Amino acid sequence: MSLPRLWTSSQELDPFRAMRRELENMFRAFDQSSSSPNIGAGAPPISVAETKDAIEVTAELPGVDEKDIKVSLDENQLVISGEKKVESTKEEKDWHVEERSYGSFYRSMSLPFEPEDGAVDAHFDKGVLRLTIRKPAKATKITKTINVKTGAPPSVDTEKTAAPNKAA
Repeated sequence: MSLPRLWTSSQELDPFRAMRRELENMFRAFDQSSSSPNIGAGAPPISVAETKDAIEVTAELPGVDEKDIKVSLDENQLVISGEKKVESTKEEKDWHVEERSYGSFYRSMSLPFEPEDGAVDAHFDKGVLRLTIRKPAKATKITKTINVKTGAPPSVDTEKTAAPNKAA
């Protein structure tokens, strides 16, 4: 036989605990749905890679026509935008289905340099946009080797740096 509990935990006294858990679950579900790669939801998924000579950007744009894609540069700001317009009609058996999907998308990123004129190549194939942005000569990384000398560094002549004598 157990004795009745006289004290409860603070969690059992919290009347808002269930409501708070429900809100957390709702926000978690919203975050997962908004981060899915759904074109037309605002931002297409992209991949960005850097090589010695260029930056390569790949954007997934399924169901988008090439004519509905706009790529632009404003100084060092790369912008990929456009609109998805898809309609499909299916007639099967005795019923009729018509589906439409519309939405605009926008993605921008700052480049670590301002590309020169003609430095961007864009290719669109099977729903994937591939951009190659060549780096200007001044932005390419050059590794320089510094020689390390043995011994203490040369000392600074203390007489030249001392305060001048005050002449009376």
